Order: sequence, then structure tokens, then C-alpha cells
Amino acid sequence: MKERGDKMDGLADSGRERSSLREIKNVVIDTSIPRKERIRDYVAQIGNPYCYLDDGIVVEIGYTDTEVSLQDRLLAYANTMDRTSGKLW
Repeated sequence: MKERGDKMDGLADSGRERSSLREIKNVVIDTSIPRKERIRDYVAQIGNPYCYLDDGIVVEIGYTDTEVSLQDRLLAYANTMDRTSGKLW
């Protein structure tokens, strides 16, 4: 099994063309339609929901098989911050 870093490197090296990625700021969510339709509409607008642009920056989302939850990771990250300045140590 590959390590997490290898998986993420694979996403970046997968040959996606930057020009084919869509900007998330151009996505409009119609909150008046049912949830399932909003999801379909979002995917239709963004294209690949796992790889898109956010203000020109490529965002790639991946998952790994681990027992550690996102909440655990965020808590660990928050604990590394200086509580008075909000900066990382």
C-alpha cells in the first residue's frame, strides 16, 4: 500500500490540464431546489468535484484509508497554533 504522500503526488502528476479545470467561484448554488438537485447541479457546474480551481489555485481532494478522523486532524492542527496571534508555532 502506498503512503499518503505518494497518493497525493499521484493526483498532482495525473496529467490533468489546468485549462480544463473550473473555478469554484463561478459555481452558483440554488438553495430553492431540493438537495439532490443541488448536488447534481453543483457537479454539472464544477465538473470534477475532486479537482478544481479556487482563485487560480488547483485544489485536489483525496481520501486515505485511516482511523484518524478529519475532526482529529483539525484538532491537532488547531493545537499547533499560537492562541493569541492565530499563527503557527
